[in-house]
Amino acid sequence: MEMKEHEKFMRMAIELSEQNVKGAAGGPFGAVIVKNGEVVAASANQVVQQNDPTAHAEVSAIRLACQQLGTYDLTGCVIYTSCEPCPMCLGAIYWAHMDTIYYGNTKVDAAEIGFDDHYIYKELELPMNKRKLPIIQLLHDEAISAFKLWVDSESKTDY
Repeated sequence: MEMKEHEKFMRMAIELSEQNVKGAAGGPFGAVIVKNGEVVAASANQVVQQNDPTAHAEVSAIRLACQQLGTYDLTGCVIYTSCEPCPMCLGAIYWAHMDTIYYGNTKVDAAEIGFDDHYIYKELELPMNKRKLPIIQLLHDEAISAFKLWVDSESKTDY
């Protein structure tokens, strides 16, 4: 794909982010997912609209793309996002197996307007017992049974 095509899709993501603000619908973020030069999904940030902290533009677009394509594997897809993905969105993009991320604004730009996810990166570097949010293992001996079932399952789907 030529750079002009990439720019076209990035402009779509930017337009979604602007429309979201102008329409008082939510944060200034937009994402477009493309496969074989065709848009398969597009979404703006929907956190406030849906009362869902995971409804970032990228995650919302991934959900739509998976529904549209009938798969959980977005290999062959490219995501254009108006801002560098946060840790959650970056994880979702990796789990979806997308080929490339194109982004507009940086995480520093986002932090400057109040969307700072640096603390999450810092927390991830700490040992679990040093993190701000308590993380406590409970009932491991019982929980492991589902993993054992998975290993032996004839109907499992690797992803």
